[in-house]
Amino acid sequence: MSPPRTVTTPAVTPLVKFCGLTRPEDAAAAEAAGAAYLGAILAGGPRLLTPARARDVLGPRRHNVRRVAVFGDQPWREVLIVAGEIDVDVVQLHGARAPDEVARITAESGRTVWPVLRVAGTTLPEEAAAFAQITGHVVLDAHVVGQLGGTGVALDWSGLRGALDALREAVPDVTIVLAGGLRPANVAMAIQLLSPHVVDVSSGVETAPGVKDPALVQQFVMAARGAAEMQR
Repeated sequence: MSPPRTVTTPAVTPLVKFCGLTRPEDAAAAEAAGAAYLGAILAGGPRLLTPARARDVLGPRRHNVRRVAVFGDQPWREVLIVAGEIDVDVVQLHGARAPDEVARITAESGRTVWPVLRVAGTTLPEEAAAFAQITGHVVLDAHVVGQLGGTGVALDWSGLRGALDALREAVPDVTIVLAGGLRPANVAMAIQLLSPHVVDVSSGVETAPGVKDPALVQQFVMAARGAAEMQR
């Protein structure tokens, strides 16, 4: 029996997403620090915003940053309506979504769609490859019962390497967004182990739910960039 194939992923500098933003000043600080994505939560929890407030926090479309609305179990038609009201660049889908529903949102929204894989242990959910093929993107986040995200719980990065290699072999062009328990002190290790295209942080740079610390925001960006340089 031949040994399992290891997929070699080139060292890239991951883009940074700051999620769970609740204040325009925090969004501005994240953008100034070099964020590529700004995220607002419409899925529930302590960082929940109304669509109108999310629009205020994220601001208008602009060339240097993309704006993400995070949805939970809202019906797909509501997702389309709210995404249009806010005019976001990216629709991030938590909750229980079947591949055909994700495909419908992707086709009818005309926007980039990020389906979330809620990961427990060292395996990916069975719909991982289907989501990756439909949208070209997947978000890896920790599965915590009763919560959709922003838990501060980290994934088993080392244990997930094999499963992520298999996904990349099946869908070579998939964009991997890594969330779940990231913070300035550990993001470099996560990048070195899994080589994500985007690292997504919320509670790891906060002083309270939805309140970002500008110093931690800057430290997170610097740590993510430094990790990629070490891999070159």
